[in-house]
Amino acid sequence: MNVFVIGANGQIGKQLVERLQEEGKHEVTAMVRKDEQLEDFKSKGYQAVLGDLEGDVANLADAIDGADVVVFAAGSGGHTGADKTLLIDLDGAAKSIEAAKQQGVKQFVMVSALKAEDRSAWPDEMKPYYVAKHHADRLLEESGLTYTIVRPGALTDDAGTGKVKTGDVSTGEVPRADVAAFLAHVIGHEAAYNKSIDLVKGDTAIEETL
Repeated sequence: MNVFVIGANGQIGKQLVERLQEEGKHEVTAMVRKDEQLEDFKSKGYQAVLGDLEGDVANLADAIDGADVVVFAAGSGGHTGADKTLLIDLDGAAKSIEAAKQQGVKQFVMVSALKAEDRSAWPDEMKPYYVAKHHADRLLEESGLTYTIVRPGALTDDAGTGKVKTGDVSTGEVPRADVAAFLAHVIGHEAAYNKSIDLVKGDTAIEETL
């Protein structure tokens, strides 16, 4: 499959691109927003394109053209304000969904957040982020696209274990490396189609989930 990763320079996105490239099962294209990021990816032998989530849908659709799977792993980051969260995590996701639909993408994989669907569980200090994730997820669910929403718990930079817990999860942490590995696992996996999957560290090997 041709896999298009939006937010490929982010911490999860970069690990996903590297993993997909190493596994060699899919063709992967990394979307980044800066020229220096583009050159960095290309210097490592990766396919990469420039794209701007604050730009228009038509340009995103042109970038996505030919992709079978789109993975949305972009985020404004913890150092920006609520305005950027709105523009990237919500409207950027909405534009990506529109562009993917225009191009007939077969699966759209969204990186969300644990409990994004449950307003009562949102921490006060991160409400704008959860608002963005909540509504981006709903837009995807209602888009008509085949989707997989992955809702990881608190993200850590610990080494990946290759083991996770899915299903009914109320709280927990998960290494970014294991999130990237799980994203690679759900690509093209029919058991993950039209599902929202909670994800924290656990005892089940990633390849044995779903």
